[in-house]
Amino acid sequence: MTRDIAVLGGAGGIGRALVAALIAQGDRVAVLDLPASLARHPQDCPEIPVDATSEASVAEAMAAVAALWPGGMHGFVNLAGWNSEIRPVSDTPADYFDGVIEGNLRSAFLAARAASPRMAEGGAMVLTSSGLGAFIRPGFGPYAMAKAGVIALTKTLALELAPRVRVNAVGPAVVDTAFIRGGTGRSDETQADAVDLSRHRAMTPLGRVAVPADIVGPMKFLLSEDAAFMTGQVLWVNGGAYMP
Repeated sequence: MTRDIAVLGGAGGIGRALVAALIAQGDRVAVLDLPASLARHPQDCPEIPVDATSEASVAEAMAAVAALWPGGMHGFVNLAGWNSEIRPVSDTPADYFDGVIEGNLRSAFLAARAASPRMAEGGAMVLTSSGLGAFIRPGFGPYAMAKAGVIALTKTLALELAPRVRVNAVGPAVVDTAFIRGGTGRSDETQADAVDLSRHRAMTPLGRVAVPADIVGPMKFLLSEDAAFMTGQVLWVNGGAYMP
């Protein structure tokens, strides 16, 4: 069966890999992302510009998805989010905190709320949290708080949308993409890494930092019928660095 799947953040590092993998297996995919991200990384599929922090923009983008697939989406993946600074909470400006919460949690709420009524019966929604949402590390306060909220959002949606739609999340560790260099569409993607990759490599039992393909597999699984009896769950993808 050919599935119709929308990927918010589909022009980012993980998003591009996921979109390519879904298309390769025969799915129809629509990419939703910032105009700057779409311009930098065009995809061979329908592209819908969106600012995930804007309620009006999200509503317009989801209306465009509904026009593409009147029968509803079989899958919706949200990869949107950002974090560009590492500093203690005591040194974090309120406007930076607000921006991170808006870009990672409020945007996830807006997108999930708009996508929910447009999901087909038996569809699957996959959100993106982070290991930092449960495995707290210093310097990532606002981002960790936002991603903990995404876990709560995932579980709430799983209860509220069952049994019509399954809702799960992935919780990656650091992934070597433009995200750690300011973010796709938010930076030139060539600036210095915001995190110490060698340190993360050293603290990971599998001895390396994740690449996009490591996250694509778990997302494809959660979208598939192989995960038909899973909802409200978080798959931790971190090479063994965090074992709840």
